[in-house]
Amino acid sequence: MNAIPISSELIENIARENSLPEPGSGSIREINHLVDLIESKTGIKFIRMEMGVPGLPAPSIGIEAEINALKSGVASIYPDISGIPSLKEETSRFIRLFLNISVSPGGCIPTVGSMMGGMVTFMVANRNDRTKEGSLFIDPGFPVQKQQVRMLGHDFHSFDVYNYRGKKLKAKLESYLKTGKISSLVYSNPNNPSWICLTEEELSIIGELAGKYDVIVIEDLAYFGMDFRKDYSNPGKPPYQPTVAHFTDDYVLLISSSKIFSYAGQRIGMIAISDHLYRRSYPDLLRYYSSDKFGHSLVFGALYGLSAGVAHSVQFGLAALLKGVNDGSYKFREDLKEYAEKAAIMKDLFLKNGFSITYDKDLDEPVADGFYFTISYPAMTGRALLRKLLTYGISAITLDITGSEREGLRACVSLVPRELFGDLGIRLKKFNEDHLNLKSK
Repeated sequence: MNAIPISSELIENIARENSLPEPGSGSIREINHLVDLIESKTGIKFIRMEMGVPGLPAPSIGIEAEINALKSGVASIYPDISGIPSLKEETSRFIRLFLNISVSPGGCIPTVGSMMGGMVTFMVANRNDRTKEGSLFIDPGFPVQKQQVRMLGHDFHSFDVYNYRGKKLKAKLESYLKTGKISSLVYSNPNNPSWICLTEEELSIIGELAGKYDVIVIEDLAYFGMDFRKDYSNPGKPPYQPTVAHFTDDYVLLISSSKIFSYAGQRIGMIAISDHLYRRSYPDLLRYYSSDKFGHSLVFGALYGLSAGVAHSVQFGLAALLKGVNDGSYKFREDLKEYAEKAAIMKDLFLKNGFSITYDKDLDEPVADGFYFTISYPAMTGRALLRKLLTYGISAITLDITGSEREGLRACVSLVPRELFGDLGIRLKKFNEDHLNLKSK
């Protein structure tokens, strides 16, 4: 603590010397790299809250299945581009048991993480009609998805949903969709970064309007079942994870293994394409692909153009994990509750030291404790707050890069071990004492 606060000039010099942007405008990975450099230069261990990295060990079920697959010789064999049969079957079964919907195994496709799943979906969904322009993001959201559509040269629109919850969502959403220029609609549920959760009413509005204006819904379920206010972890029994799939025919679900199975390092996710959309014909796809069918274009056009398939052994690992939860022998929620418990403790430390929870309500109830939470400090913009907290050895990302209209930061709980909570409390207390004058202005 004698070396804190760190010199802001030192931090700025490190950023400049490594061609990194000003911290307040940095991407998640850029902030992560900057903090690595600061730690190396100063020897000060940071409270790392900038990256959504699992903080739990990967289940042995998947690891053992991968080892067995490698021993059987799969390393020398290209996997089927559309996925191994057991993974496709278990994904379809998982969707039936935990979302209470039906998606055929043929529409369940492995990708190198959900980021790749989003990319290949944009490559097809945003090219199916030459009269349309691109995506509408219901924000705040995952910043990299906007980077992906920019990389592809697609236009996009976005709005912060916080002030348009419930019935108010319909008019706001329709104001964009009625232009006829939107080809895909994107959101996460639970939401990264605010951790708000869209309700059945809101999902029905999204589904209804998507059908009315012929828009493909891309539902990012990276934090599947992690609204811990309800238990969505019992196969084949309600309550089920809420999904737009009950309310529209044309959707793509992005299902990640990174958070619910702590399998981020193995880089595998699944996309689930509705049966209706998989078979649907879009003549304008022939501008880019050999077929006008959505599913064929995604698998044998976009996906094949990016990779010769997801690593063979990891497909067996994820198949085993999904079989475990489908059979009820592995209760993934029991491991994940650690995130909610840590979030409650960390929120309290921030609140006791002058901070506020930026997105504090989920409609009429407090936002759930989970993987992320959001913070702000009086009289400080998000960018100014991040610059200041870095000098106290605390890292996060600004909300503005997520499309939020609110000032503040996103904090991730996963990489903050409980043994650092005392240190976090000391640093926040010092920060608050050093900035008390701001509150009186």
